[in-house]
Amino acid sequence: MTSNDALRDHALDVLVVGGAGVDTTVYVPELPLPYADTYAVPPVVDRIGNTGAGVALGCHALGLRVKFVDLIGDDPQGALIRGHLAARGVDFSHAVSEAGTRRSVLLVDSAGRRLSLFDPRVVPGQRMPRDLYLPALREARHVHVSIVDFARHVYADIPDGTTVSTDLHDWDGENPHHEDFAYSSDLVFLSAVKLGGRREEVMRSIAERGRASVVVCTAGAEGCHVLAGGRVRRFPAAPLPGPVADSNGAGDAFVSGFLYGRLTGRPLEECVRLAAVAGAHACTSVGTHEDPIALDALPAAP
Repeated sequence: MTSNDALRDHALDVLVVGGAGVDTTVYVPELPLPYADTYAVPPVVDRIGNTGAGVALGCHALGLRVKFVDLIGDDPQGALIRGHLAARGVDFSHAVSEAGTRRSVLLVDSAGRRLSLFDPRVVPGQRMPRDLYLPALREARHVHVSIVDFARHVYADIPDGTTVSTDLHDWDGENPHHEDFAYSSDLVFLSAVKLGGRREEVMRSIAERGRASVVVCTAGAEGCHVLAGGRVRRFPAAPLPGPVADSNGAGDAFVSGFLYGRLTGRPLEECVRLAAVAGAHACTSVGTHEDPIALDALPAAP
């Protein structure tokens, strides 16, 4: 199957639901940051951030036809998001959240490691208007659902035969907030950060309790583990193409690369390789989603 064959039958390749925000990045000398009354730091910068924006921008940069829908504030941060996506040519529709736009303060050290202070701007019981996403849902070959609370309600409207992915991020395998996403998606990503020795147990539980045929657990520089066909395999990380600048957005870039491979009919091993290359590229770029890897920068399969 060629790339064109795999993508021909739908008006959209990927619908991304939820997950845009603004990152305020502060570059600090070290993490953890020892207490002091004042630190002089390089310029503090506001940039587009959060997971849905990263997946949408990453897939778009790889040539996939993307639609992104979300709830954001009628505020300067919402304007920043709209302006950035418009400048990149990403099709974005939104409704206004009364709580305002999600925010993160990111502390980034000289090695590119980050600490995120996340303000989710939750509105209890909030729902995404169905007319915001239903037209795109009917046109999309694949849906990626971010783990914001209002996005969980979209699952009920996803047509049979449409594949679904989600990223659970640093789930501990127990927090009930993540369960709808974990058990209602065909392709599940998560991080090993909070799993310790329970990594494989949690991966298998996701597959057994839900509908996932593939579960991918990322572990940064150690690579990733992939559960498919009842077997867990380890894959190495890709070599960095340059010095580490900022690890923010690497996970979202990984997801974008994997989705590109999967939606263009590549075998699992190639999907993982493309994901790893995209994630490594993100680590060498300042900011969270400023410079997603382009299709012509993906190396050919060996």
